[in-house]
Amino acid sequence: MDVNDFSCTAQPRSSTIAITLYFKLTYALFGTRFMPVLIDNGDRDFLAVLHRLGGASVPDICAAIGVTATAVRQKLGKLTVAGLVERQAVRTPRGRPHHTYVLTSEGRRSLGDNYRSLAQALWSEVNQIDDPELRQKLAERVQSALVRKFGTQVVAREVADRFRQLAEGLTDQGFHAEYELREGLPILREHHCPYEDLAAHDNSICVLEKQVFETVLGVRLEMGKNCRDGDTCCEFQAVSPSVEGSI
Repeated sequence: MDVNDFSCTAQPRSSTIAITLYFKLTYALFGTRFMPVLIDNGDRDFLAVLHRLGGASVPDICAAIGVTATAVRQKLGKLTVAGLVERQAVRTPRGRPHHTYVLTSEGRRSLGDNYRSLAQALWSEVNQIDDPELRQKLAERVQSALVRKFGTQVVAREVADRFRQLAEGLTDQGFHAEYELREGLPILREHHCPYEDLAAHDNSICVLEKQVFETVLGVRLEMGKNCRDGDTCCEFQAVSPSVEGSI
């Protein structure tokens, strides 16, 4: 992220606030990787118990939360895949070693993370900046940062291949995304909205995401299905089968 676009010389207070909001918002939107396995409140409660125990074996966890060993192992499996929990071997002077489960650094951070609420609050603050030119500039910087984040893997020349690469890149970062061809035109489909709470209050985040994808893919897009409208996914369809010179 480059602050050179915001001159630091004799900036008015509104500009200083905008710079601060830019860095906070970009971090809140994508400062950490999205988790490949989505976690819910039950998972967070489980992580909190495990953290309080300071690491524990399956029987210890069963005793602490009052569920079966099968349920505990299933939960541990999910959270281990998500990179939030890891297994450690504990060796004793006698007998075979046993295993305990502890939170990873990512797991510990997740207990204090509430990026959706933070992003929603910061996005609201951005839209309340009085200076329209400054507000637009800030939105453009956020858009550029998203383009850099999502466009790294998109290098193909053919439009369909670019859609495939973007879908794969989004999936690698924890989104559930896919692409398909429909009547010769590629479609990018997101099965869960990464900005659901934001979009519920302000559809400008949907517009921003569409503009980001247009820049990354090099084609104009139109939205079909939209989670904000109650659909089960968001669809972005190319309006042209070839890459355009400028978006």
